[in-house]
Amino acid sequence: MTDQSYAFASALPDPERRPDFYAGVPGRRLLAWIGDGVATFLLTCLALPFTAFVGVFFFGALWLTVSFLYRWGTIAAFSATPGMAFWGIQLREADGGKMGGGSAFLHTLGYTVSVAMAPLQLISVALMLITDRRQGLTDHLLGTAAINRPV
Repeated sequence: MTDQSYAFASALPDPERRPDFYAGVPGRRLLAWIGDGVATFLLTCLALPFTAFVGVFFFGALWLTVSFLYRWGTIAAFSATPGMAFWGIQLREADGGKMGGGSAFLHTLGYTVSVAMAPLQLISVALMLITDRRQGLTDHLLGTAAINRPV
């Protein structure tokens, strides 16, 4: 029988050898999430005049769109949202590298779907609390992880 473990290999830091990369990440992800939520709310409010205030009637959809573009753009450019960057965390691909545009899009799409469905969001939070790499549901599906930003 051949060893198939190579299919699950990851270049992400090993949580047993380098726990410092994952220490405190769930709490800082929560703080980043709150900060990014406030930022996207304010950006959505700033966008309202450009919709001739018709956006008031579909504010939720406008906020969702602004939030999606904010997350996708900032993760693609910096491998972190501004909230994540402020709290010193970055998203990394399974190969250990920073996220690019395609993976940032998929991560943002997965995040958006999980936020829209409470059971998926609860599963994601539970996974962040109990797994060695503190990965949420989308992270598990994509093989990504949020880590403390290397210095």
